[in-house]
Formats: sequence, structure tokens, C-alpha cells
Amino acid sequence: MNKTDKIYVAGHTGLVGSAIMRSLRAQGYSNFMLHTIEELDLTRQAAVEEMFKQERPDYVILAAAKVGGIHANDTYPADFIYINLQLESNIIHSAYRNGVKKLCFLGSSCIYPKFAPQPMKEDYLLEGKLEPTNEPYAIAKIAGIKMCQAFNRQYGTKFISVMPTNLYGPHDNFDLQSSHVMPALIRKFVDARTAAAASATVWGSGSPKREFLFVDDLADAIVFLMNHYDDGEIINIGTGQDVTILELAAMIKEEVGFIGTIEFDSSKPDGTPRKLLDVSKINALGWSAKTPLREGVQKTIQWYLENK
Repeated sequence: MNKTDKIYVAGHTGLVGSAIMRSLRAQGYSNFMLHTIEELDLTRQAAVEEMFKQERPDYVILAAAKVGGIHANDTYPADFIYINLQLESNIIHSAYRNGVKKLCFLGSSCIYPKFAPQPMKEDYLLEGKLEPTNEPYAIAKIAGIKMCQAFNRQYGTKFISVMPTNLYGPHDNFDLQSSHVMPALIRKFVDARTAAAASATVWGSGSPKREFLFVDDLADAIVFLMNHYDDGEIINIGTGQDVTILELAAMIKEEVGFIGTIEFDSSKPDGTPRKLLDVSKINALGWSAKTPLREGVQKTIQWYLENK
């Protein structure tokens, strides 16, 4: 990408989109197309088509999505599949029709089978059943991947698909009813410390293992891939390391400064037992994650305390 090329970052105010904007600006890019959800409803095909026709972006990074943790996915499955299918279909099709040079579609590690071998390689996609609690979201993301590949095959487009692991960082969603595990734990321990509570309750058994990637590392990886990767096959983005939820909770408890105990509610679902990505493919291209987990946790807690 040239520094003056017009770049459309869909979802630029969210966790991922805002990090992509920070990375692009830091690297000298300055010509952006930015629309808030109030300005443009991405689920409306005619509105998206008109925007592309009028503004003609050179590059598109599709970071817009309806996302959430286990509770949100399990409670609103229709919303997760409908909204994500609509917005990704509209953007991918309009990108093709208006001659976009390259598009990056963001998938998710939940596209892989629930009991996939660990770490999960890119070719494990569609090799087994999905985790039931987020199956509608995962199917929407798989559809986006296959759509990009189909357009590449039929029309010769350059649409790439990246699979980030669990993300966290500034601008995350800290709502306890809809957030992912990292911001939920930060919120719970901060609230418990503020209330001088004797304990804080964490969903599940604490035994599942998860990999966490600081969102600014993901943003750097996406800009790197937009400049160095043209293959239509999916590519994982992660750290290659994971921790148990118990270990993560203990780390956040320590960094927040909560002195009470941790209680686990085993009546709540654990989700997939382990989710660790094989990142050998992106590492071989010359990119690897830079932010250690504790450092990323510290930065995220600081942002939350300053902005809550």
C-alpha cells in the first residue's frame, strides 16, 4: 500500500479498528475512509454500495463485526449470524464491484473445530464440529472466508482472510453481559476491589486454556500482511502461547490489586477446552507478536481505569 492510497477501515472505532488506525497512522498512512455506525449501516446493501461507488477506496480492512463472549453468543445467536453475514457480504461484494485492490477480512479462531488438535493449523478449518455456544458467529465468519476465496477464484480479486486469536486491549468491551473473558475479568476484579469485596466470581472451572493477543500487535500484523501476503488461504495471527483461565484470573487479580479470593462458578460453561493457534506460517513471513501478556494486561487495566 502506498502512503497516499485511500484505505477504508470498516469498524474503525472498535477494539480492532481503533488499533488498526493507530498502526496505520504511526506508519505514515493518512488517507482514510471512516464511517461510524450512525453514519452508515453496514447491514444495508444499497447504502454500502452507494458509499463504495461515491468514495472508491483502494484498500479495505474489514474489522467491523458483531462480537461478544460466551453469554452474548449463547443468548443472541440470530443477531450474531444475521448481522455478520449481512455486513461482510455487502462489503466484500461492493469491494469487488468497485475495483478495490486488496481486502483483508478478519475471521476468528472460533472457526476451528471444538476438539481440533492443538495448536490449530490453518488446514484444520471444517475438519470437525464447532463449539455450540458460538456456532452461529463462527459460521458467519467461515462464510466470509469462503466468500473471499470464491471472489478470488472467479474474479481474480486479492481478498485475504486472517484468523486472530483472542484479542484484548484499549477500547475493548467491558460490559459483563456481552464482553469476552479478558475485559470481563478486569471489570470484575476492579469492581471487587472498589467494593472491598471478600471474593470475586469467575465463570467456569478455570481449567480451559486460551491464547491472548494484544490488539496493537494484531494491527501491526494486518498492516504487515496487507503489504506482504497475497495468498487466498487463511493465515493465523497469535502469540503461540496460552494460559489457563485460572492463571489469567490470578494475574489480573494481582495487577488490579484485589486482595480477596477467586471463586469459580462451575455451573457456567467453559467453552472449548483449549484454543491455541499454530502461528508458524506468519512467523515464517517475518512477523511475530511483541507484547508479553502481563505488559498487555497492565496497559489494558490502565486504559479501563482511565476511561471507565
